[in-house]
Amino acid sequence: MRRSNKRAACAAAMLLVAGGAAVAADCRGTVYLTIDTGSMSQARLIADILAKHSVPATFFLANEKTVQGDYSLDEGWRDFWREMAQRGYAFGSHTYDHVYFRKGDQGEHSVGVASQGPQQGQAKVYDEKSFCAELDRVKQRFFELAGQKLDGFWRAPGGYTTKNTLRWAEHCGYRHVGWSPAGFLGDELPSEKHSNAQLLERSLAHIGAGDILMMHTGIWSRHETYAPTLDPLIAGLKQKGLCFATLREHPTLANR
Repeated sequence: MRRSNKRAACAAAMLLVAGGAAVAADCRGTVYLTIDTGSMSQARLIADILAKHSVPATFFLANEKTVQGDYSLDEGWRDFWREMAQRGYAFGSHTYDHVYFRKGDQGEHSVGVASQGPQQGQAKVYDEKSFCAELDRVKQRFFELAGQKLDGFWRAPGGYTTKNTLRWAEHCGYRHVGWSPAGFLGDELPSEKHSNAQLLERSLAHIGAGDILMMHTGIWSRHETYAPTLDPLIAGLKQKGLCFATLREHPTLANR
């Protein structure tokens, strides 16, 4: 990361206000915490941990089924998303129906399978227009809920992209953002083989400046809830001299 970009990202982290007080940071590098929607079982805890540490984050939104029996972009989550927006966090599209795109393209078409919504489990053929509409459904719904525009990036569920989807997304104003190998926090992994303590130790050992971190607002299948580990993870990364910024401050995504 260039020095000017590094300074800008650190300044953004220092200016994030929590409880009315600006937070100072001694930045030796910047990391970018990103959080994908999931079951939403840990959404409030995650929000509280972020506030405790005055850490900015980027959320990738899809309309996923929650532990409350509704969906993450339903009316019942209006107050939560409005609060997150008011804190100054960033938001990207995760496709409205959490669509997994198959590898390879069929000419000018791509095939995706929705994991949420009325077409769950069904394959759908996308062209540029229908693909961009899928990304924009999140933008429209988020504005209805939070009164804020979506930022110009998206994340493919599972990280599964194709040449078509990457190109189409650029045409309709979205840059794809994955995550760093070290930034995969592992909350999707079975806790029987990957305990929170093991995941924390691995993350603290390997995460460094410039890494994009990825976790979820709740994973249905994991028995040991990962979200509490975010607290010591943030503290440990700060002890390493790392500060946090949203993807808005990322050197390749800024001003998009």
